[in-house]
Amino acid sequence: MKPFGLYVFIVFCFINSVKSQQTINAKLIDSSSQKPLPYATISLNNVSGIISNENGYFQMYLTKTPTQNDTLFISCLGYETKRLAADKFTDSLVFIQPKSIDLKEILITNKNYSTQEIIEKTYHNLKANYDKDFIKSTLFYRASYFTNILKHDVKINHSTIPELNQSFIDSILKDMPKNADDYTEILANLYGKSGVLESQKLDIIKASHLYDKNNEITFNDYEERFNSILKKYIKRDSYFKIKSGIFGTKQDIDSTLFETNEEKETNAIVEEKKKEEQERKKNFLKYRKQSISRIQHNSFIFEDSYLNFLEKPNRYIFNIEDYSFLNDNFVYKISFTPKGKEDYKGILYINTEDFAIVRVDYENVRPLKDFRLLGISYKIYLKKGTLIYAKSSTNKYSLKYAEVEQGNTFGIKRPLKIIEKNKHTKGRRKQNELSSKIHFMVSNTEKKELVIFENQSISETMYSTLEEKPKVEPIYLPAYDPQFWKGYHVIEPNRAITEFKSIK
Repeated sequence: MKPFGLYVFIVFCFINSVKSQQTINAKLIDSSSQKPLPYATISLNNVSGIISNENGYFQMYLTKTPTQNDTLFISCLGYETKRLAADKFTDSLVFIQPKSIDLKEILITNKNYSTQEIIEKTYHNLKANYDKDFIKSTLFYRASYFTNILKHDVKINHSTIPELNQSFIDSILKDMPKNADDYTEILANLYGKSGVLESQKLDIIKASHLYDKNNEITFNDYEERFNSILKKYIKRDSYFKIKSGIFGTKQDIDSTLFETNEEKETNAIVEEKKKEEQERKKNFLKYRKQSISRIQHNSFIFEDSYLNFLEKPNRYIFNIEDYSFLNDNFVYKISFTPKGKEDYKGILYINTEDFAIVRVDYENVRPLKDFRLLGISYKIYLKKGTLIYAKSSTNKYSLKYAEVEQGNTFGIKRPLKIIEKNKHTKGRRKQNELSSKIHFMVSNTEKKELVIFENQSISETMYSTLEEKPKVEPIYLPAYDPQFWKGYHVIEPNRAITEFKSIK
């Protein structure tokens, strides 16, 4: 093909691809309360679907121009299923009507079971209702991390090293980032058994990592400044005595502070090997697969899950709170609260026909950890989540959406004394001393979201022949880029993500 002909061909293909892909996006609103409608399922012809985000927004990419035979289905727990002509859809806001429930119809349908009977039937039907065979899941995963330094006081009481004074420490504390956000997103195909890590393989299609690299540069600069000061004042064969309150430890000094050029060249090879080992341990694909599998496994369908209300129902109090409606099916709305030492309370939504849990919302009733000893504290004060299940092509239920959020704090409030000693020096072994009081408090919040757009059954043979590509790295983004996921189904970003950008 001649160059001009090739050029025309490429342009023609590009134009056709643009025409063939259309976008449907809108915000879902409760018609009664006027509030956004999160976690609604939007599908084309009831085949595969996406999920609206926490603010009710969704965006769906179509691979071909919709016809008059294509229908957009919007369904959400407690609401009428909305049916819209896909080829005529132009709305930016879609109002969804709450579903009115006829209690008499419910009572006839469910045969007036007691709460205990409903829970027992739900437990006995677990194996029949939920898919645990080999499947291929097309999914989108987002992990959001938020770190806030709540307290950062360091008081220097005594220092024999002039540069390590209160002014120097204050300058570092002033420059130290007080808040840091970090977002990782991946689009992938997951093969294997849901929630069984040793029987899963992950094929990442695209991945991004949104964070501020300037924070890394700042901490590296601090390390260089400290090393420069220590090298100036501390002897090569010294060691540190670190004391905090009644406790004390011995720590040898890092000899790399005193290396010659020849030693540094030799050590560079060793450091490179160490770096390769660290990279191997930090394998991006492996870590993300573990995280996704953990989300799936921490569900009521597994015996060792922390959501053990079906395995150990005698430890909970169950009450029928109401009835609701989802995908043309009635569901029981049943609350569960712990009787004693169990950690979680929540709401179950159970299909009245097959006794499958189609949704569970849960949160902790007490801190999961609350450690305090001699000025050290660690507390997991928050863990809550939502799991939504839907029927797949196998006519069994599989995970459609999951959200898990955890919050913790770490603090230290102690005196700290660092003493340099050297046994090869004549006279006193003690060379230098730094005495201080420190008070730090850090808060961390971690939120993980998983949406599965489509599940397909696969054979064990097909799973066995698949090979992972372990050397997958995410693309670094210093600021939110609305074009990055264009053309792909994802969870629409929230405001924190869209407004994120690195500080220059």
